[in-house]
Amino acid sequence: MVRSIVVLLIVLAAYWLMLSGYFDKPVVLIMGVISVLVVLGLSIRMKILDAETAPYFHGKALGYYVWLFVEIIKANMAVVKAVLSPDMEISPKTTKVPMKQSTDLGRVTFANSITLTPGTIAVEMCDDTILVHALLSEMTDPAGFAEMGERAGWAVSDPMLGTLEQGST
Repeated sequence: MVRSIVVLLIVLAAYWLMLSGYFDKPVVLIMGVISVLVVLGLSIRMKILDAETAPYFHGKALGYYVWLFVEIIKANMAVVKAVLSPDMEISPKTTKVPMKQSTDLGRVTFANSITLTPGTIAVEMCDDTILVHALLSEMTDPAGFAEMGERAGWAVSDPMLGTLEQGST
């Protein structure tokens, strides 16, 4: 819990400083400190501070974000190519994708990653599947979703998945 408090304190303070941009006005800085402490106090009183609430970025998560960014670029190119082609090669399809994550954080990370990827959207989450709508039928490849699910679980240390094997792309 102490780690969550410290992490949330640092993230809130950095976020406030980034948005305000005031480093030389004491009154504004004091109000920023008060606002951060009020939010932190309310979070403690509501008992919502845990490993899933306080953002914690480690090497695995950073590596996942880099991989996801590359996948987003690839999907952008596929969507642009399909939409701008004279034939308008759009072939929408829905599919159910199995989820192997056991924690809420792992499941939400996987579903959000699907939605962040252009051309796909997570429509509904059930107990062990996600209903996905894809703009192009080739975007419903089960292997691609399996890799994304494995990487998403690995990035947030989902206990069911273990570690991603070395050398996997």
